[in-house]
Amino acid sequence: MCGRFSLTTAFELLAEVFGLDETVELAPHYNIAPSQEVAAVRREGDRRRLARLRWGLVPPWAEKDRLRPQINARSETAGRLPIFRDAIASRRCLVPADGFYEWRKEPGTRSRQPFRIQMRDGGLFAFAGIWEPAAGGPELPTCAILTTEPNPLVREIHDRMPVILKDDDDYRRWLDPETRSVAALRTLFRPFPAEAMKAYPVGRVVNDPRHDQADCAEPAPAQGRIDFT
Repeated sequence: MCGRFSLTTAFELLAEVFGLDETVELAPHYNIAPSQEVAAVRREGDRRRLARLRWGLVPPWAEKDRLRPQINARSETAGRLPIFRDAIASRRCLVPADGFYEWRKEPGTRSRQPFRIQMRDGGLFAFAGIWEPAAGGPELPTCAILTTEPNPLVREIHDRMPVILKDDDDYRRWLDPETRSVAALRTLFRPFPAEAMKAYPVGRVVNDPRHDQADCAEPAPAQGRIDFT
């Protein structure tokens, strides 16, 4: 799964990477959690625009308070499930990030050690996301992040990982409104190459979703990285 991530990159770089031609104030966030507002890139006509979405997808047809918001959608089955089927066919988005967190159960204990996972170069990437319009009123549209099988790096920590897209061709394919077949997108669901990523343990301060400071991303004292050299 993907339950926390960060986006701390300056908007100017984000606009360059994702082909945005607008200017937006975007504060750095080190610990983005479910139910919070996220920045997402959507295609509107011939342009890519930044949108504000709430993390936790709820279709407008769902009875209020009867359906738990879905933060993740399994890429293997999303195209078949009613809750995700329409969104993955016609409402896809990119969720920019520069890192995400997963928790590893520590042998012989009840505790879980949080890890921060990034690109090896620390650069930007995107999660493959889907979104639904708000049911009405002042509510924001909602979104979910697709997941896939873990690569060897993430498998050491967790049994799922987000679907990660990293180059403009992948961004273009994911946002293409002419593509409605999930089968045509399936090659994008592959686990991102482990050798291009790194992971390191961080402090348990990240466990608290109210805490959104730079120390969430700092390495835990006296612990090493998990990576491929």
